[in-house]
Amino acid sequence: MSTILEVRDVTMRFGGLVANERVNLAVQSGEIFAVIGPNGAGKTTLFNAITGIYEPTEGAVLFDGHDVRREWTPRVAATGFAVGVASAVLAVLALNVTALWQAAVVGKYVYGQPFPWGEAIATVPGTLHAAGFWATWGVAIAASLVGRLGFGAIWHSQRRTPDLIARSGVARTFQNIRLFPEMNLVENVLVGMDQHFRCGFWSCLLRPPWFWRERATMRRRAFELLKFVELDRYAGDLARALPYGYQRRLEIARALATGPKLILLDEPAAGMNPAESADLMRLIRRIRESGVTVVLIEHDMKVVMGISDRIAVLQYGKKIAEGTPEQIRNDPVCIAAYLGTEVIQ
Repeated sequence: MSTILEVRDVTMRFGGLVANERVNLAVQSGEIFAVIGPNGAGKTTLFNAITGIYEPTEGAVLFDGHDVRREWTPRVAATGFAVGVASAVLAVLALNVTALWQAAVVGKYVYGQPFPWGEAIATVPGTLHAAGFWATWGVAIAASLVGRLGFGAIWHSQRRTPDLIARSGVARTFQNIRLFPEMNLVENVLVGMDQHFRCGFWSCLLRPPWFWRERATMRRRAFELLKFVELDRYAGDLARALPYGYQRRLEIARALATGPKLILLDEPAAGMNPAESADLMRLIRRIRESGVTVVLIEHDMKVVMGISDRIAVLQYGKKIAEGTPEQIRNDPVCIAAYLGTEVIQ
């Protein structure tokens, strides 16, 4: 099996707080991998670092062997140059606004006559020349550099974002359910398909034949996903009307609508009764059988031990153990992390 997700020495710092410290994971394609640990161990923070919500302070996250980031392209470079030019022009005009107003407006405007735009614009070069080198070219050069540096900083901060991670084939659910309660189930699932829609603004406005064909195709796919999670009979109901366990399933269906290779489930069994947890385990197995690799955070040990191929244990932001369910079940360090027993090493 190939490695689909690799977490290399990931560290997440928030000021003086270290939420994750040099965490290493390697998830194989086609497996169910669980991340467990007590509350505050840094599990959700690790998920956020993997999915681009946080940028790791140190380390790297590789998906299918690649560090998923936006590339510096000629188009990006041209946009940065344009931002620099615009910054230069605006800075020069702002610094010399009084002189320009005096020369172009006050000096040219005649009451009751059409404003002479051509003559007014023609005064700009002379006015800027009279202002001196530092008031024009010096300001323009400085503003251009500031504009381009600002653009570069913003671009760099957006190099690894959740939308880019999702497009690469990684989907996730959240610890707290995040549905659109006033939308029905089909509409909630369609939201997850947004990145696959080919019709743009004008197609949606004018609604040509291909718009309706794509709409029908996407709705069929949404019904298929609802059937997959056994919610197709409620397709027209509002999301807020569903029981809690069904809302969890709907959130999973929406994540699957992105067409992922890897899905991250953050405490999917939280708040479920034993029957719902058993149904969830069957659903997770079906997800794996459909070709999607699963990584989950879970506190329900029956779920974790019942479906996981391998388990990693976090405590205080560090990985303290990794292995099969049987190995983790008998590891005294893992027992201590959960039960608080004293272990002599």
